[in-house]
Amino acid sequence: MADMTIVGLLLIVVGVTVDHPAMAQRDESESIELDLREGQVYGWSDYITVLTGPSYGSRAECDSQAVVRVDFSGPYKSARFVLQYNDQPRLWTFDVSDSPAADGYGGDPGLTSNMAETQIFNKQMRVYSNNLPGYMDATIDGDLLIRIEDDIIDRNSRLSLEISDERLEWNRIGSKKKGYINSQFLYTLSGQSPMYGEVDYYIYAGFNRVPAGTFRSGSGLCKASVILLKAKDVDECMEGTHDCHPNATCSNTPKSFRCQCRQGYVGNGRHCEDEDECAVNNGGCVHECTNTQGNYRCDCYDGFMLHDDGHNCIDVDECAVNRGGCQQICLNNMGSYECRCSADFVLSDNGHTCISNKGNCKKQEHGCAHICQETNRGTICQCRPGFELAPNRKDCIVTCSHGNGGCQHECQDTDNGPVCTCHLNYLLASDGKTCIGESETCAVNNGGCDRQCKDTQSGVRCSCPDGFTLQPDGKKCLDVDECRIGNGGCDHDCRNTVGSFTCSCHKGYKLLTNERTCIDIDECSINGTCDHTCENTPGSFWCYCNQGYQAYGITHCGDIDECSINNGGCHHTCKNHLGYYECSCRAGYKLHPNKKDCIEAEMCIPLKAPAKAVLTCNKVGDKETCGLTCKTSAHFSSESEDTYTYSCGSDTEYEWTHEKVNATMPSCSEHVNAPSLKRKAQFKFSADKCRLRRRHRERFQDNFSRALSTHELSSLTGLSYSEIEQRRYPCTELCQVNYVNLRCGNRPTRTKRAKKRRGRRRKGRRREVEGQSGSVIVAEFELQMNPEEPTDKCDVNCVRRRTEKKLRRTVNTLRKSINREQFFVRFAGTDYEVMRRSLKADRGVESICTLGQIMVGDKCISCSVGSYFNMESGRCEKCPSGTYQDEEGQLTCQPCPSEGSRSATGIVGARNVTECGVLYHTILGQCSPGHFSWDGFVPCIPCELGTFQPDPGRTSCFSCGGGVGTISDGATSFEHCIVRESCSAGQYYNVQGGQCHRCPHGFYQPRAGQNFCVRCPGNTTTDFDGSTNENECKDRTCGGEIGDFMGYIQSPNYPGNYPSNVECTWHIVPPKGRRILVVVPEIYLPAKDDCGDVLVMRKGASPYSVTTYETCQTYDRPIAFTSRSRKLWIQFKSNGANSQKGFQVPYVTYDENYQDLIEDIVRDGRLYASDHHQEILKDKKLVQALFEVIAQPRNYFKYSSAESTAMFPRSFIKLLRSKVTRFFRPF
Repeated sequence: MADMTIVGLLLIVVGVTVDHPAMAQRDESESIELDLREGQVYGWSDYITVLTGPSYGSRAECDSQAVVRVDFSGPYKSARFVLQYNDQPRLWTFDVSDSPAADGYGGDPGLTSNMAETQIFNKQMRVYSNNLPGYMDATIDGDLLIRIEDDIIDRNSRLSLEISDERLEWNRIGSKKKGYINSQFLYTLSGQSPMYGEVDYYIYAGFNRVPAGTFRSGSGLCKASVILLKAKDVDECMEGTHDCHPNATCSNTPKSFRCQCRQGYVGNGRHCEDEDECAVNNGGCVHECTNTQGNYRCDCYDGFMLHDDGHNCIDVDECAVNRGGCQQICLNNMGSYECRCSADFVLSDNGHTCISNKGNCKKQEHGCAHICQETNRGTICQCRPGFELAPNRKDCIVTCSHGNGGCQHECQDTDNGPVCTCHLNYLLASDGKTCIGESETCAVNNGGCDRQCKDTQSGVRCSCPDGFTLQPDGKKCLDVDECRIGNGGCDHDCRNTVGSFTCSCHKGYKLLTNERTCIDIDECSINGTCDHTCENTPGSFWCYCNQGYQAYGITHCGDIDECSINNGGCHHTCKNHLGYYECSCRAGYKLHPNKKDCIEAEMCIPLKAPAKAVLTCNKVGDKETCGLTCKTSAHFSSESEDTYTYSCGSDTEYEWTHEKVNATMPSCSEHVNAPSLKRKAQFKFSADKCRLRRRHRERFQDNFSRALSTHELSSLTGLSYSEIEQRRYPCTELCQVNYVNLRCGNRPTRTKRAKKRRGRRRKGRRREVEGQSGSVIVAEFELQMNPEEPTDKCDVNCVRRRTEKKLRRTVNTLRKSINREQFFVRFAGTDYEVMRRSLKADRGVESICTLGQIMVGDKCISCSVGSYFNMESGRCEKCPSGTYQDEEGQLTCQPCPSEGSRSATGIVGARNVTECGVLYHTILGQCSPGHFSWDGFVPCIPCELGTFQPDPGRTSCFSCGGGVGTISDGATSFEHCIVRESCSAGQYYNVQGGQCHRCPHGFYQPRAGQNFCVRCPGNTTTDFDGSTNENECKDRTCGGEIGDFMGYIQSPNYPGNYPSNVECTWHIVPPKGRRILVVVPEIYLPAKDDCGDVLVMRKGASPYSVTTYETCQTYDRPIAFTSRSRKLWIQFKSNGANSQKGFQVPYVTYDENYQDLIEDIVRDGRLYASDHHQEILKDKKLVQALFEVIAQPRNYFKYSSAESTAMFPRSFIKLLRSKVTRFFRPF
């Protein structure tokens, strides 16, 4: 029997269930055992009450249920629950809480705020906090969840859970799964004061169910032991499990701890109240003592000031400043002062000014010490405040109410005047008024200093650290509110903290690493911010869509279905395309040039003459012929013809053709000039060696160009400047060298005759360098002569002839200079003589026009108005729709002005702003809205009754339909049609039925009184019918990108509000050997929606799989966490009640060898403690940089140390560095 008792004790110590709990010694523990397969209870304890006994359940599944209550008010301060699972655990198999109302999800503030809860759900253990103030900072989901442990149990496993005051320990017997939590937000079993409900010492445990009821239950738990243990010695102070008051200190004792209130507080340590120091010996203050929270303050009477020791009061010398206000003489006294007057003056009643000594009182015959007052009965004496009249009715006796009676410390009035005494630890001086202090030291009670104390010769001196300021008592340190002065140096918001402060920025800005300056976040620098065009603005940004697209979801663009808007304005058929639409006509009709109306196919549309052109037409039968010519002084800017002939009729299928070929009409231009002429040539010169370097080539071209100027040739040719002018040398400002190419050439062999001629040359002439032994350099160049402007005396043809002559003269003059050996060139810093007869010029001359002109015949004609010079094609082309050009010879067209978000429109080849057709401003000559004509141009007639026309330049009007009329003719919209009922926004009028209908799903109508609804852009749709604006159009596509290393998920239509009744599912399966890190920067879900919209992350789709994250609330504080499994199944659901912005959640996968490091970082509360750190996890660029390094550590070398410092604040870098250093250097 003894052996069995020892074995039983050992089993209990290690947490193993014994067959008979009664074997345990009564004085050390008490226990009971629940058999949930057989429905039996073994054992008994005064402190364990079985509220609901186990019924006989299914033996195969162990599904019998029970509830017990454990009382901690007795000698036992800890309860161990040993759970044995012989079957597969399913759902709620164990739930223990402070409250009997625990329902499996934590939290019951309506009953008691001291409610914590631990449950076994499937194979997972979940620990929930109570609701005491500050609990959210201790949780991992911002709600109640403190801890999750996966795979804590399985079939045929045993689990030991030990619960004590503010502590939970667990141990899966036979495995390494063990741990503990110390937290004030766990079970409160020592009578702590709650915020709600009664104080009790009970916990409630449910087996195969929750304590609140059977509505949440489970199976698989077959046996359970409840063992009560006496407290073991734990250093509660070190582990933070004590219940000492915040204003108390904790000291560990054997099997317990001791709480002692801090200085300035009194109580038992668990409850501390402010001590009224002033109640005992006046707090050591010699005058007045004022009690404060945890401290006190000394003040002095008038006439005294506080000494540096913070307790003593010393006299103020009022006479030191402006004589104390005395007119003549000031005499300082202890605690006061008095004014006196010189001879022949007496003190006035105000006690400060002096008056002449005249009259009974003034002659001082009265003998009054202070004030003499003349009355009809004679003079009487009076005393100033704080004095009493002496029995002789003349003298004044001072009282304690004036200057504290002259006493430095304490004053007591007597018949003989004030009597002075001193405060404790002070001695009365020989003058009977002054008090002398005894010595103080920092070794005793820190010298009375609140923070820093230093011994000096005059006594102790208190000081404060940075962020605090010393108070007038000389002892206490008060936090400095740095934000009150210059906003703490913060650009935007400043928040004061104890001993410091923090800066934060407005939304759309971020804090620099100096933690003071705020700069705008350039959202447009982040890829994918906007679908089309992004414009950054201070603190925000704008997204713009291309023409033909409409914005939705704030940043997205979808194609506009123009055909849904009054049929796109098309007369017959409208067909929508991405970014544009087009109208078409039924058989027998063709499209009008306005691209909307349909006219009869057998009809010629009248031609319109272009600018500066004349059109002459005649008609014979069904065939019409027109001739197009330019006005005087103008020329066509496309072809060389002088007249163009166009015809239209049955043989051309009623299309205007030019020589039976469809062609656009050319334009005319008045700016005509002769072309520039170019001619190529080359010459040779000798050099020592042919070494052609780039800088030599560039300098040679400059020198050669200067040599062709008039001044250089005058010096080289030996001719005077006037002689050259007389010869009309042409290469002046109109002459230019386009290029010079140098290459090495071969020296020609000289014949005997040539050598003989060379020998007869005059002596002293400059010789070619190095004679015949050097190299030859060939200079190829192109010379261009530009024309003058035509005049009345010299037209274009005349200018061309002059230009040809100038070019020819320039080449000939250069040839003569070379042949006469009078032309030299500078190469590589040396002048060289050009070889005689080496100039070779091409016979051909090339004609070119300046940019903005084209060659027509032998003339250069500028591109006309309404067109521009296309650099790629080298032709004049008409300005596209939405642009115009009102000048000739231009390289681009000007954009038409726009208004708001509506883009400008207009005809092709618009010649001025009026032809842009901006919004409803009609093109010059077009019919205005509400009018029409057979060709869309004036003269126009108003739309008839029952019709309307919103567009300009139309050939017909739209019918109201259904026999509905209009208020008057010339109607411009359907709103002018007289209908039976007026439709509001979100509705359209059905003319056939004669009533209003709600816009169907996928359509909206922002205006009232319309006969159509607008289709939502792109692939968006509306949540309900009757939508009134485009903001109700939402994309139902589940967003995100799933990658092996990085990716993100986002709610549909993000960052716009997500649609109703949507369900999204994502699967993240990283490569082998990698784990998942998730960052939730912020999430916006409806606050009051009964969790209808929820985001959940777990291992698989099964509700029994391991849950990593789950929320149905809005959190603007970021949180980071690692997945509890190697893969993630993520689901988002929304109902039809409310909608919000939703979420965009990035993730990264990392090498599982770094699991402990990543866990250590994301679970550290300092990562989220400051606003600055939180903004880092919201900054997409910074998160991207972090993820790149986490996913592939070699990317770390992409960022220099300076870049890292500039990206992240010092506190953030310091936190990461400490984690990484400890991980790689643990010892």
